[in-house]
Amino acid sequence: MIKKELRKSQLQVLQSIDHLEFQHKCFEIEQRLFQSPEWAASNMIGITVSKTPEINTWNIIKRGWEEGKTVVVPKCFPKNRQLVFYELKDFRELEQSFFGLYEPNPDKSKSVHHDSIELMIVPGLAYTKRGYRLGFGGGYYDRLLSEYSGPAMSLAFEEQIIEKLQIESFDMPVKSLLTDKGRIDGEG
Repeated sequence: MIKKELRKSQLQVLQSIDHLEFQHKCFEIEQRLFQSPEWAASNMIGITVSKTPEINTWNIIKRGWEEGKTVVVPKCFPKNRQLVFYELKDFRELEQSFFGLYEPNPDKSKSVHHDSIELMIVPGLAYTKRGYRLGFGGGYYDRLLSEYSGPAMSLAFEEQIIEKLQIESFDMPVKSLLTDKGRIDGEG
């Protein structure tokens, strides 16, 4: 299956998860994250602001604030397909951008170089057990991960784990996957 078809198929899989089941799965994944050694060891967390049907990251951001962590979120710059992370101290520092995404407003927050991020939580639509991921099609995170040396993990519903994915030379795996069923250590 080509990536475009797989993206469409995975979105349908995510959208088909019952609301109560979705909430329960998100809770299970959050608990695994909060108990992980990577979370405990990190003072600065890089994470996207989720949009349905992705795993809800809003609670994760709030928990980071509650624990005194610095939470940084990306802004996409499509012209050069680059992600720039900005410190997020308040949800009111976000603005809605293209595709209905919530991103930091650069006028309301300061940018942070990705080398300062101690844990990068990488979004995606599908993952192999080796940590390779099917992203949303922009290649933003593959570019970022090729330069990022800290731990990178993804949060996924068990339904997002697939057997095979067409791997290309620029695809970068994450170190680990936390799912509603457990932890999978990849190659990243």
